[in-house]
Amino acid sequence: MRHYPPHIDLQPAQRAQGTVCLPGSKSISNRVLLLAALAEGTTDIRDLLASDDTHVMLTALQSLGIDWQRSGTSQDYTVTGGAGKFPNQHADLFMGNAGTAIRPLTAALAIVGGDYTLHGVARMHERPIGDLVDALNAIGAKIACTGVAGFPPLHIRTGQIHTHALDVRGNVSSQFLTALLMVAPLIAHTQAVTINVIGELISKPYIEITINLMRRFGVEVERNGWQSFSIAAAQRYVSPGRLHVEGDASSASYFLAAGAIAGGPVRVEGVGSNSIQGDVRFVEALQQMGATITMGENWIEASANGVLKAIDADFNHIPDAAMTIAIAALYADGTSTLRNIGSWRVKETDRIHAMATELRKLGATVEEGADTLRITPPVELTAAEIDTYDDHRMAMCFSLASLDGAARRGAQIRINDPDCVAKTFPDYFDVFATVATPSL
Repeated sequence: MRHYPPHIDLQPAQRAQGTVCLPGSKSISNRVLLLAALAEGTTDIRDLLASDDTHVMLTALQSLGIDWQRSGTSQDYTVTGGAGKFPNQHADLFMGNAGTAIRPLTAALAIVGGDYTLHGVARMHERPIGDLVDALNAIGAKIACTGVAGFPPLHIRTGQIHTHALDVRGNVSSQFLTALLMVAPLIAHTQAVTINVIGELISKPYIEITINLMRRFGVEVERNGWQSFSIAAAQRYVSPGRLHVEGDASSASYFLAAGAIAGGPVRVEGVGSNSIQGDVRFVEALQQMGATITMGENWIEASANGVLKAIDADFNHIPDAAMTIAIAALYADGTSTLRNIGSWRVKETDRIHAMATELRKLGATVEEGADTLRITPPVELTAAEIDTYDDHRMAMCFSLASLDGAARRGAQIRINDPDCVAKTFPDYFDVFATVATPSL
């Protein structure tokens, strides 16, 4: 893993131009690891993301007795599945701050049975998991929140599943539904399982990733709109043999925004028109702001086309990539409004509050709502020391404020605790430096 000093100083950059090979998708990587662990057979996973979050999942699976091997120094792994079981029925699992690991694993362990404890860093113990716990306990699982009700740490014991219909709220995190979908085949031995979503389902594209990957492992999900999902009886996970992890579309957003802000073209490779990730729709927001976008099956390219236009849009479908739009708004011709981003409140930090606080340091006028952010750019960006809140996306987003745009010049930016990018993109700042040309 790449390690940085306590802070990084980014000098203003007059242009962004070049090509970036993206690291693997976090969302795909951790889903594939768990599906491979639950499947029959051996799965060869190519280009798995190297990050803190995938390390957490790999370590947890190893503790559960799942055998995996890494191929040399590459990011290719071979996972031998447990055919719906975990060899070790007792384990104490440290989950860091990886929501994509703790939530599906909680569901899997509750259904498979055993005696397990799951805990993480302090922030993980502030991130809600109560809706998932309630949904599972309602059908006979035995999960106890051993600290604050509705939050990790968790103690899971063997329960007795007694129904094939589950209800889960959809308005806090789509990861709860993902977790239930992934374990549904473990319940549906003799009859179908139906999962009903209560209220609005947020981040729908992430559910599409889950369903797509389940299909790759041999399980079909029947979707009734976004309100109910059914898994027919007697389906089981079977290894697809080899599976390639496509590049991370959320990570692509920083480089595409750089091209849109500071000239370009900037091309990202590893994700494109064939992507199963919803965050590729980030480019639609950039196009609304006036950027020029071109796309192939496995690449996307962004260039500036004058001053960016202010945007007023609903970002419920791409909450992670929407953070990058908040920075692009600093270079727009007026006030931008990001709507329906309430899920930011329960991410690695309270991202609405954190973004508002740090944007103001740059001179922006920011109005913070319960699920909205309204950003008016300053006449001139102010040099600033950016706190990152142990949140990888805060660090990566604010690097863009060092870029010269058509409307205003970039500022000198100090990023505190740059090592937090290890969660998804350990060498981010090295890669960013390859496309950002320093101002004279």
